Amino acid sequence: MPIFNEGRPRVMDPNSGLGLRLLGLAIVAFLIVIMLFSSVAKVGTGHVGVLTLFGRVTGEMLPEGIHLINPLKTNNEMSIQTQTIKESASVPSSEGLVMNLDTSLIYHVNPDKASEVFQKIGANYEAVVVEPTLRAAIREATASHTANALYTGEREMVAKQISEQLTAQLNLRGLLVESVLLRDIQLPQTLKASIEAKQQAEQEALAMNFRLQKEKQEAERKRIEAAGIRDFQQIVAQGISPQLLEWKGIEATELLAKSTNTKVVVIGNSKNGLPLILGQ
Repeated sequence: MPIFNEGRPRVMDPNSGLGLRLLGLAIVAFLIVIMLFSSVAKVGTGHVGVLTLFGRVTGEMLPEGIHLINPLKTNNEMSIQTQTIKESASVPSSEGLVMNLDTSLIYHVNPDKASEVFQKIGANYEAVVVEPTLRAAIREATASHTANALYTGEREMVAKQISEQLTAQLNLRGLLVESVLLRDIQLPQTLKASIEAKQQAEQEALAMNFRLQKEKQEAERKRIEAAGIRDFQQIVAQGISPQLLEWKGIEATELLAKSTNTKVVVIGNSKNGLPLILGQ
């Protein structure tokens, strides 16, 4: 119906109010969809979610999977999987020699302290804490050992010392140490040559001692064998008398006399009275 205003007619559109309502409903629906998407948090495998509200860590942590959260909160994922950091450093020995040491640290974030790590250190905890602590532990451990010991037989001791120091320091910050590996130790060439020469001399000395010990054992064996032969001869000599020899001679003569072989037996030997056996 025409409405007159100031002498001019104006027509009202009956659909204008409906269009505004539809636009408002669309905006509300769009906002609801955004809120719903913001309320869904996904945490990947091997991670935990640390929730923050307007930049403040709430202390809440989400395990792996999909979760509904306050849309005003932000989910920050942190890995709790095993990680490896490799460090190559020039470190001093107890005598002041500089050597290159390659080390590997295997560790992971403590799941129960992930929010504390995120709040106090941040997501870049490896560069902020782990690497400097590892370098310091390596230098402190090697400074208490000689280069020769590190190159020969004390690697495990040094690795254990580094591991204990890292465990004591990193555990307080929410990081768990799994193991420390010494991959390689490179000494100055002159020192390495002298150590190898010393080791070779020690091996030769050990071989010589082994040969000497073997010769001593052989000499002892021969001495015991000679003593046994001597004792046997003495026992046999003491048991043989002229009467026994004569008696054995008579027995041998009797046996020969009974033999079918041709022989001549002469009775009355001038020396001991035993018969003489002459063969034909």
